[in-house]
Amino acid sequence: MASKTTGVLDLRPPLKWAGGKRWLVPHLIPLWKPYSRYRLVEPLCGGLAVTLGLRPEKALLNDVNPHLINFFRWVQKGLQLEITMENDESLYYQHRERFNRLIEEGKENSKEAAELFYYLNRTGYNGLCRFNRKGRFNVPFGRYKKINYLYDYRPYREVFKKWEFACTDFAEPLLKEDDFIYADPPYDVEFTNYSKNGFDWKEQVRLVKWLAEHTGPVVLSNQATERIIELYRDHGFELKYFDAPRMISCTGDRKRAKEVLALKGM
Repeated sequence: MASKTTGVLDLRPPLKWAGGKRWLVPHLIPLWKPYSRYRLVEPLCGGLAVTLGLRPEKALLNDVNPHLINFFRWVQKGLQLEITMENDESLYYQHRERFNRLIEEGKENSKEAAELFYYLNRTGYNGLCRFNRKGRFNVPFGRYKKINYLYDYRPYREVFKKWEFACTDFAEPLLKEDDFIYADPPYDVEFTNYSKNGFDWKEQVRLVKWLAEHTGPVVLSNQATERIIELYRDHGFELKYFDAPRMISCTGDRKRAKEVLALKGM
């Protein structure tokens, strides 16, 4: 049976999100705690795993994906889903086509678009969020035995009340000099089609340069590739390493992926 409600104390990220950092929250809490009276800023907020884990009173949450931000803005209003949601292939492709039609008609900020985005995220393959160059959502149907859909987001409304959502380039939101920034860019890997414009190496460099100029505390996470480590060190970040709870591949020696936390101003 699909879940109809959820309690305030156990709110979890409502979306499946590639590279979600819920596992990293216990490591971030001691870094965030001394600054918890300040505003938390996520310039690349993704699925909100970190923000929901740290639970700041005030937050500025930005992402370049307009459909993600539209969903969160409706959740902020106490979204209650009314569309039909079933783990059914035919229904999935009907809803996907309707979602893409709303985008083409300029109705991507509607409540229906938010509902469909949630359904597609929960039902599509592996929780991927992928758009082609025309901006059409093109993730295929998933292969889940059972899906628990959440219909009622009113419990999230109080938590989201003082959070501001923005959809723009990561460097555009106005910052306060004491903002605590946590940035989690797409991994430095070949697949970067998170949005139709992608996130390539030039964007990785531009992000680090922008963060290095911030006067307040900054925490930055990424996969610990050689060039990422060099980039972060060259810009004055202190580095810490972790084994991420995912494998580099599903074959071979199944080594855990290395994650790096880059710290500045702390």
